[in-house]
Amino acid sequence: MRLFGSATRRINHRLVLVSFIGLAVVLACISIWVVAVGNGMLRVERELVDRLTISLRAVESEIERFRYLPGVVGEDERIRAHLRGAAPSGAANRYLQIVREMSGVDEVYVLDTEGLTLAASNWLEPSSFVGNNYSFRPYFAQAMARGEGRYYAVGVTTGIPGYFLSERIDEDGEPIGVVVVKVDMAPLEQTWTKAGEQTGIADDAGIVFLAGNPGWRYRPLYPLSMEAEALIAAERRYDGIDVAAQRPLASTPPPESGTITISEEDGAFLVGTVPVDPDGWQLFSALPLQPVYGEARLVTTLAALAAMLVSAITLFLWQRRQLTRIKLEQNAVLERRVAERTRELAHEIEVRKRTETELRETHDSLIHAARLAALGRMSAAIVHEVSQPLAALDSRLAAADLHAERNAPAEVRRNLRSGRDLLKRMKRTVTHLKTFSSRQDPAPLEPVDIAHVIEAAYDIVEPKAREAGIALEVQAMSGLPAVTGDPIRLEQVFINLMLNAIDATRTAGNSHVGISAALRDTNVVVAIADTGAGIPEDLRERIFEPFFTTKTTGEGLGLGLSITHTILEEYGATLSFASNTDGGTLTTVALPLHVARLHTEPVA
Repeated sequence: MRLFGSATRRINHRLVLVSFIGLAVVLACISIWVVAVGNGMLRVERELVDRLTISLRAVESEIERFRYLPGVVGEDERIRAHLRGAAPSGAANRYLQIVREMSGVDEVYVLDTEGLTLAASNWLEPSSFVGNNYSFRPYFAQAMARGEGRYYAVGVTTGIPGYFLSERIDEDGEPIGVVVVKVDMAPLEQTWTKAGEQTGIADDAGIVFLAGNPGWRYRPLYPLSMEAEALIAAERRYDGIDVAAQRPLASTPPPESGTITISEEDGAFLVGTVPVDPDGWQLFSALPLQPVYGEARLVTTLAALAAMLVSAITLFLWQRRQLTRIKLEQNAVLERRVAERTRELAHEIEVRKRTETELRETHDSLIHAARLAALGRMSAAIVHEVSQPLAALDSRLAAADLHAERNAPAEVRRNLRSGRDLLKRMKRTVTHLKTFSSRQDPAPLEPVDIAHVIEAAYDIVEPKAREAGIALEVQAMSGLPAVTGDPIRLEQVFINLMLNAIDATRTAGNSHVGISAALRDTNVVVAIADTGAGIPEDLRERIFEPFFTTKTTGEGLGLGLSITHTILEEYGATLSFASNTDGGTLTTVALPLHVARLHTEPVA
């Protein structure tokens, strides 16, 4: 017992000593880490100051390089005569074009005192400024108020960003116009990008408009205030770019001249800022903190390794005698585990072979079952879709027979032509349904006149509606833009929906179905209103299921809405049902406009 107690005390003392050494090593490593990070931060801050000083000189030089030009242009008699209305615009336009070519600026143009562009260097180009009013731009208001203006923004006419320098033209003490020079500052940004510098400029609202890192362009440097968002929108400063939706680089505004830390996907950065007068801009430059943290980790790791080495030497002699015994025991254990693992691997290989054989057999069975299912879907869909024009064809032939008895050859020919058209439509429908059932790639999307589609569907279902005593009322649909889709498959959609409306109206004992279409935002919305009993709430979630129907056996296969829903999904359209205020169901189909009609030109 005495020996056992002595051994226990030695173990406890050893544990206390090891714990003390471990705690000392941890505290030393933390201290070394803090010092190393602090020194690294100071070094990065000094480098940022040097970079900002050089970049500030370059920015100021780029800004002031063309400061003189608006005043020089404003002194030319051709410009002044055109502003007085004493000379045509041709001479002024040609002069401004020559100034642009010789100076290298982006554009030069002249505004009257109301902000209307009277002459411009791009007067012969499609994106000419002539005739556009820019009175909403701050550079115009600044020039009219204090004689000159400066402003950076994205051009509302060209969509190209630039720095606008303006100067008022006075004559006899009264303003007669404003000269504006647009300077392209992209070369400065390209220089930063090529040099790999994380340098940029933010405007007075905090929006980064020039950046060596393309991912930072048009992002807020810090969260925008509501006043700043409203001002940017009113000035159309970044027309077409939703800068308010971009994630800010920093969570708080940076000091006027100081540093902040930002975190991006590619790591943390230390950012230094300096003001750029007189525009209220902030020039910033960022350096990655990864090298600082890496160096600190290296120093801390070396210190920890040194402490561990000292501890290891202390324990080395005691551990040496234990190593031989441990190795012998480990070898025996290893040999036993190798033998066990070998047996397990042999068993796993056998199981895997059996599993692969079963998977191949199952795969072949699934392929065979999928083919049979596809064949069944195709056959059922063809029967469903062809039955509708067959009914219409029967009506046409019956009408032709009656007209033949009445000796009306013109009506007979008209009904026979209509019957032939129905046969052609059935052929096209069968072809498209075969493609739909086999799940091949859909036909190429094209612009479709929805009025023609509704008219074609009406021709097929009208005989059934007339036979049921139901009036189909189609409102005028002229002037609607084209939608995206395939005309034949869209006919299938509206044939199915019209027939459903007719069946529901007939079952309820009513006699009216209304069809209308209208342009709503970027969609053409077709509405089919019936006066039936409506769709029960407990069945609305199942109406798109294949082979689900509420009709009497033999009246429907339950495929109409399933096919309709699938076709509309392919075209990006939507199908919805709602209850009418007067009873019945309002079926709404929203079809997207054809993409060619969604293209808009830049607005001045």
